[in-house]
Amino acid sequence: MMNVAVIGSGTMGNGIAHVFAQHGFPVSLIDINQPALDKALATISKNLDRQVAKGTLSDTAKTDTLGRLTTFTSVAEGVKNADLVVEAATENVELKLNIFRELDQHAPAQAILASNTSSISITKIAAVTRRPAQVIGMHFMNPVPVMKLVEVIRGYATSDEVTERVMELSRQLGKTPTEVNDYPGFVANRILMPMINEAIYSLYEGVAGVEEIDTVMKLGMAHPMGPLQLADFIGLDVCLAILRVLHEGLGNQKYAPCPLLVNMVMAGRLGVKSGEGFYSWGHGTKDLVLAERFQK
Repeated sequence: MMNVAVIGSGTMGNGIAHVFAQHGFPVSLIDINQPALDKALATISKNLDRQVAKGTLSDTAKTDTLGRLTTFTSVAEGVKNADLVVEAATENVELKLNIFRELDQHAPAQAILASNTSSISITKIAAVTRRPAQVIGMHFMNPVPVMKLVEVIRGYATSDEVTERVMELSRQLGKTPTEVNDYPGFVANRILMPMINEAIYSLYEGVAGVEEIDTVMKLGMAHPMGPLQLADFIGLDVCLAILRVLHEGLGNQKYAPCPLLVNMVMAGRLGVKSGEGFYSWGHGTKDLVLAERFQK
């Protein structure tokens, strides 16, 4: 069984660690401070409890899953025995490049280095390592334990062998891997983010209100949630960062972020993570409540 290391214990990182550990892989979960790791383990335990309550997981399987997780605050220690490292840090180019430089230094020579990036070039990341053939994108969807898709992104130098190995690993996790090439936004975000941006433009230009836009997409297009609600869940700062990658990488004005999105991010209105975006998220219920700015 491969040893897996996950860099970053936030929403995506703890979800990735959860899924690997649940499927029998020993997992090293790495973050810069222990309180973040303790919070991640508590989240994983709570999510496993939900699976037990639904009857999709036994109490024994929950215990076994938690037993496969070990936490580290040192990258060097956490990755020294890894066969696969999955980086799930903040979507910031320089941060990821620095992490991969460090991974290349400390991970075993045969280890595969994967990034959960949602938009940053795998080729660019691979170029700062001495093993570009072993660098690949492994883009999980949120929430990781629930969503089936893994976008497997081949960088310019990623080998066929590494690609097939990561595809097979994804299948072992009960996921459906889809191989894509390394161009800005890959497939998921190249299609999703312009839709979200257009929904924000529709609001910005007064075509319709928040609820109306989301209702049209939910009832008319059978989307499980509207694009503005989804943007709040993703994080408006993340949406803006991905749109900027698309705009810069493809040089097409159609990817330019809506000024309303830019202003909301500058004002700290980031969606669920900040308590307010297009909707208000601090009221303690599951009911959708419009942010005060967008109330009629």
